[in-house]
Amino acid sequence: MTEFISLLIAGVVTGSIYAVTASGLVVTFNTTGIFNFAHGAAGMFLAYVYWQLWQGWHLPWALSLALVLLGCAPLVGLAVDAAVMRPLYRAATPIKLVVSLGLLLMLVGLAVTIWPPTVGYYVPEIASGKQVTISGIAISYNQLITFGIAIAVAAGLRVFYRRTRTGVTMRAVVDDPELVQLTGGAAGRISAYAWMIGTALAALAGILLAPTTMDVTQLTELVIYGYSAALVGRLRSLPWTFAGAMALGVAGSLAVGYVPAAQLTIVVQLLPMALLLIVLLVVPEGRLPLGRVARERPPRPASLAQSLGGGGLLVLATVVATLFVTGANLVTLGNVLVLSLLALSLVPLVGYSGQVSLCQWTLAGLGAVVMHVVGDGGSLLGLLAAAGVSAGAGALVALPALRLRGLYLALATLAFAVAMDTTFFVSAQVMGTGNSVSVGRPSVFGLRVTSDRAFVIALAVVLAVCLVGVGAVRRSSFGRRLVALNDSPAACATLGISPIGPRLAVFTLSGGLAGLAGALYGGLSTTVTGSQFNMLQSAALFVVLTLSGTTLLTGSVLAGFGLAIAPVIGSHVPSLSDFTYLLFGLGIIGIGRNPNAVGRLYILLGERFQRRSTSLPPPASAGTPDAMPKAVSP
Repeated sequence: MTEFISLLIAGVVTGSIYAVTASGLVVTFNTTGIFNFAHGAAGMFLAYVYWQLWQGWHLPWALSLALVLLGCAPLVGLAVDAAVMRPLYRAATPIKLVVSLGLLLMLVGLAVTIWPPTVGYYVPEIASGKQVTISGIAISYNQLITFGIAIAVAAGLRVFYRRTRTGVTMRAVVDDPELVQLTGGAAGRISAYAWMIGTALAALAGILLAPTTMDVTQLTELVIYGYSAALVGRLRSLPWTFAGAMALGVAGSLAVGYVPAAQLTIVVQLLPMALLLIVLLVVPEGRLPLGRVARERPPRPASLAQSLGGGGLLVLATVVATLFVTGANLVTLGNVLVLSLLALSLVPLVGYSGQVSLCQWTLAGLGAVVMHVVGDGGSLLGLLAAAGVSAGAGALVALPALRLRGLYLALATLAFAVAMDTTFFVSAQVMGTGNSVSVGRPSVFGLRVTSDRAFVIALAVVLAVCLVGVGAVRRSSFGRRLVALNDSPAACATLGISPIGPRLAVFTLSGGLAGLAGALYGGLSTTVTGSQFNMLQSAALFVVLTLSGTTLLTGSVLAGFGLAIAPVIGSHVPSLSDFTYLLFGLGIIGIGRNPNAVGRLYILLGERFQRRSTSLPPPASAGTPDAMPKAVSP
């Protein structure tokens, strides 16, 4: 019994930290309508700032804590609101998601650049070694402090939202900012308050967790627990959010005491994802807040001639390029092509149907593993199996999509990606003892492309065929149905168009393309590791494709080029430990003002060319010979 109570107390303390971070998510979403995926990254970054002030510069811990919570955190929140988030309040949901994901990448890149992971960082407990004993059960001062902070945060926020004019105004801003302004409220100032409070709560959660771990990835993924707890409260109810956080903390602590050691890690890691999926599947969709909805006009689809011409030009350019590049540069060229194929897998899903997936690299990793297992890792059967299994996994992921979209679908796919990261891709039975597997290059009718040059050309042919195929999907009745469902689900329902079949099909298609890309990615490098397919990679893919244009075939090629070239550039800048995340994270600043990003350039050029090609010649000026009437032949 004593052990059970001790585990229960430890779980309540852990749940208190989850409650603090979940409360920050609820504050920002309730006021701005933006679900901040960078919430955990902000807490991680400010926890490192706390370490720098206290342990690095040897300031007193109380002063360091005050500087972070009352100075740095509000300033970071204010800067995020003014520079990044404010243009998004009328943007479409995928744009809001991608900007917060880009901010996550930028904060992770900054953190590993300023505080290199190769150096050890340690934050001691404030009241280390001090404890009280109640009925034979020892409770540390730090446990009491953490629980007291969580209670104070929950009670303070509830009173603030319900009893103060500013709190009530903050709740109203998300529904109708113009009406708030007409009644004398300043919507801009209120949203700034929300980001300042939310960022301070993220910093507090990161600091409370810092004595346990000072790891960039683990502190960033803290927000996964916050997602689950916040959704228990439907992103509005702070008491239910608090209850969800406590349930997670207690369940994880009891698992430590009663689950066998062999399954302990898997169970603890899966708890928040399981709770999140249960909430998404059980809570009626009508009770999940959606925020404001905005739609963008899709560009004109590419014609068959344009697709064939572009694919042919891609293959020709690749053949010419392989004549001049060798070694590592040839592999980089291959990476451009295979990552373009992976980005292309998102075009029908995100660009055409308006769905969101944060698990494409997970599906690619599944394809690489299947390619390793089937047909000795080097047959056409293995390639087909990789595409087929990943397509099936995509259909499985699509099950929540049958009733969810936007934010909640993004959370469901994120939960799937994190669950695979913590179970499948770290399993010795799957990835081997070295967490790596060899992947062969496929042979077609006995013809094996063994040389790097031949394989890169084969990749170009596969990418060209897939580009033409996805273009044909967009022009088909199925593609038009996807666009219509994205534009107005209510109008489609009125016309009798069911969303179930198209959504299931587009997830299956997207998963199959991702699995194919994963198998070819493994064949290019011949060996893959589980860490290559983590959730942050999927977030980076989604961000880069959005910057390049989710509705454009050329956008996927541009995204693949950026994903492959950025690490090469970063390798020549030793002072930037994660140049890729920094580069694409910085690109989010302009996305709120220009939702089509770089892809907008293609749209404008195409529209201008079409106008010029269809316009009539200008009328001749008066007084010139051309202006004189000509005789009409009988």
